[in-house]
Amino acid sequence: MAGVSLSLDNQVALITGGSRGIGGETVRMFSQAGARVAFSYRRETAIAQSLAAECGGDARCRALQQELSTPADGEALVAAAVKAFGRLDSLVVNHAVWIAPDAPIDQMSDAQWKQTMSVNLDSVFGLVRAGVRHMLSQERASADAPRGHIVLISSAAGQRGDGYHADYAATKGAVISLTKSLSTELAPKGILANCVAPGWVDTEMTASVFGDPEIGGKVSAGIPLGRPGRATEIAGPVLFLCSPLADFISGEIFNVNGGAVLAG
Repeated sequence: MAGVSLSLDNQVALITGGSRGIGGETVRMFSQAGARVAFSYRRETAIAQSLAAECGGDARCRALQQELSTPADGEALVAAAVKAFGRLDSLVVNHAVWIAPDAPIDQMSDAQWKQTMSVNLDSVFGLVRAGVRHMLSQERASADAPRGHIVLISSAAGQRGDGYHADYAATKGAVISLTKSLSTELAPKGILANCVAPGWVDTEMTASVFGDPEIGGKVSAGIPLGRPGRATEIAGPVLFLCSPLADFISGEIFNVNGGAVLAG
């Protein structure tokens, strides 16, 4: 009896923020599923190139160095990915900035607010706009097959807020609204837009939290499963939403948080 396969053979995916953490595991999973993958990174060239080599080298996986803080940056990254592999079937918008020190709203600087908005929203707009243009220009494999998949990465903070990180929570709430808007607009055209909203995940971005036993313990105690997520546990749902098994799913917010949002 044959098993069920999450195959992305003959597909091309662009994954932003793909050199490490959730993005890195997503790159690995998409590659293992048969996709050719382009992913972006900012500074860590050696790490990015090592991951690309691990996932098949230039013929199968490309690391693209790209700042992402303006719409033009997003447009440039999509163009580079399409130039590398000739098409775009899945766009996974994973990159974001979460500034670790607590910042009460009455003390948050203009610079922090603007940085978070530019990275977490402005560049996302450019990526989605350019990605949709390319997907709309591509023929469907069959009459009911999608032209493409878009998966935006939000956060539990986008649903329940995040005190002292209002800038981050505001952008992630906007990503949820953007997902719903894109679904309404694009599903009739054959492009499926969905969102994965992780809770706390143990990555380099959250090292300041889980590297502190007291703070990390308090955070974990608020998660019904009693621990933060692993990067692979976020990458898996992203892969599913870009697979043929998800071809009737659009506009959904896929919560992956160990039950934390339901806990109050």
